[in-house]
Amino acid sequence: MLLSQGRLRQSIFFLFVAFVVAFGIFLFNTDLYEKLPVPKQLKPETSPLPKPTPIYKPKSEPRLDSTDNFPRAASAKSPSDLPEIPLWNKPPEPHIEEKTPLLIGFTRNWRLLQQVVVSYITAGWPPEDVYVVDNSGVMYSNKDGLLSLQNPFYLDYKRLTDMLGIKVLTTPTLLTFAQLQNFFTFTALEKGWEHYFWAHMDSPVVSDEEHEEQDQPYKSLYMRAVTVMRETMRPEYGPLAARWFAYDRLTLVRTKAYVDVGGWDPLISFYMTDCDMHERLWMRNFTIKDAKAGLVYDVASAIDDLEIFYRRKSPNVKRDDAPPPPPSEPAAPIVKPDGRNSPEYHELLNKLDEMQRAKNEDKAGRNTWQSMQQGGQGEPFYRDGAGFEQGISMTMDLGRKVFEEKWGRGPCNIREAGLGEDDAWRVVPGWETEEVQRKAREDRERETKERLDREKEERKKGNG
Repeated sequence: MLLSQGRLRQSIFFLFVAFVVAFGIFLFNTDLYEKLPVPKQLKPETSPLPKPTPIYKPKSEPRLDSTDNFPRAASAKSPSDLPEIPLWNKPPEPHIEEKTPLLIGFTRNWRLLQQVVVSYITAGWPPEDVYVVDNSGVMYSNKDGLLSLQNPFYLDYKRLTDMLGIKVLTTPTLLTFAQLQNFFTFTALEKGWEHYFWAHMDSPVVSDEEHEEQDQPYKSLYMRAVTVMRETMRPEYGPLAARWFAYDRLTLVRTKAYVDVGGWDPLISFYMTDCDMHERLWMRNFTIKDAKAGLVYDVASAIDDLEIFYRRKSPNVKRDDAPPPPPSEPAAPIVKPDGRNSPEYHELLNKLDEMQRAKNEDKAGRNTWQSMQQGGQGEPFYRDGAGFEQGISMTMDLGRKVFEEKWGRGPCNIREAGLGEDDAWRVVPGWETEEVQRKAREDRERETKERLDREKEERKKGNG
């Protein structure tokens, strides 16, 4: 009996141990052990980590208010309140037989845009042929008058269309330079234009009033551009792609040529995309030739009162970062215009020369006008001015890298380096350097040796 009780106790002990082991395995496999209460004294003391808070970049310095640089147009009730175009630059009536559309792209800086539009109109370009392409990326906000003058992306839609008599096209979203160029070509196809002109918004123009061809009457900038266009339309002129007036500040484009090469490469967004496009045109044996039609400038500032282009006021240059003038007084009566090639004309040229020189010598860069304005907070499609400029700069850098990857080199002279159209995206980056050339030779030698070794092995197997 005593033996039986001992065995019973022993059995109970083993059953208890087995139960504890099994229960422990169960807890471990189900992670329930993590949920068991831990004695307070055994819990590690940890302090909670603080929640991260945003760390901000330094605020951009505030920019001075922008002012409208065409006071008479601002106070005008109708186009008849504006000065007349100088008699010697008036476009022909009726319109010439050919179509002469001029496309001007806009993203930022209303003052410069208005300046270039007025300059073309007063140089004889028919207003109905001038198209401003609103590439601000704000959709119809400008058309609906929802933006203020301080907004970098503002343009006065009604001023352009109702007062100056030009047309405005709106891109569906913000386009890069290459995409905008393709939009120009697409618009030409849609409207059936075999040729079209396009111009930079920071390149005002003036008719050369000293220019006279032998046995030919004086011609405005517009009529000289028409003469160039007619010349290039002759079959004997050959496979023309474009005519450049002061490089591409004003350009005449043959639509079919741009379509034939596949348009501008949208992956090369800004800088170097012109190099890529023009080199591909030349690879297809298209020609691009220089031409002259008048005086074409490249500036980063605006004349304070654009009425001078109508030749009725002295020019007064105002940089966009200069203090604003006092509130404008009522517009003075329109005065009699000066004559062709007058002292006032030369004063205007001197001012434009000064503005162009200031842009080229500006240590801050040539395109500071693009980031002058930083207003528009709370308005539709608002973008931080400094952030937008930084994003554009990063996109430009990426475009340069794409160009280098596409052609394996950075310089623009692709054809001179021996490359052709079929070499795009196929050459090794840096292929012109001695290091890359040496590695390529070593790779070819290794591949040749490996091929000969394989052939030798195959012959041995065949003989065996």
